[in-house]
Amino acid sequence: MRPSVSIAKLTKADKPLFVALMSRAFARDPLFLHVFGDSELDDRAQDHVIAFLAFMFDKSLLLNEEVWGYFEKENLLGVYIVEKPQASMIHKVKGFGLILRLIPLFFQLSRKTLSLLNSYMRVTRSFAPSRSHHYLVMIGVEPKAQGKGIGKALLRHLLDTVEADNGSHGIALDTENEANVNLYRRFGFSLTMETQIGNIPVYCMFYQKNEASPGDSASVL
Repeated sequence: MRPSVSIAKLTKADKPLFVALMSRAFARDPLFLHVFGDSELDDRAQDHVIAFLAFMFDKSLLLNEEVWGYFEKENLLGVYIVEKPQASMIHKVKGFGLILRLIPLFFQLSRKTLSLLNSYMRVTRSFAPSRSHHYLVMIGVEPKAQGKGIGKALLRHLLDTVEADNGSHGIALDTENEANVNLYRRFGFSLTMETQIGNIPVYCMFYQKNEASPGDSASVL
């Protein structure tokens, strides 16, 4: 049994919870509306969102990514996917497995939709720093539980993880919601680039990890 409140890594058994939560959390997301259509009004759009989120979860288990969730007892109320440093090397090693995972998606999504998703990833990743870093792929909170500090708790968990990782220089992320920019700034993120994909504005941000040089530390006697 889980504690009353916990942040825990999701397992394969949590996939249905992840897909259900994120489909609700991203229902009004500008990028999802642009790429998939209105999933609250269109059953086909809903099917496409579910297929994409299921793929994202499977991909996280296959590659150098982790999915963490905020639980109240057994209820999943928030979640994030983070890509860890050196992910490109893992992608090459497990590339064939990823291709197999992609095959069902090719039959479920249109060529236009896949092209839009590919363009988004290519453009946003091109603005990420060249130094090794974590990449916040997705973060979402159950709509009915928003405003209760769940998203902030997940961000703090991620920041603590990155600060403890000697192989990471920070966290890159992208958001299409301008209102999120100031939220991330309060957590130490800086806006590195503002671009546009189609009619969708995209804000690329980076959290620079505090990295003291050896000369900065003082001995305590």
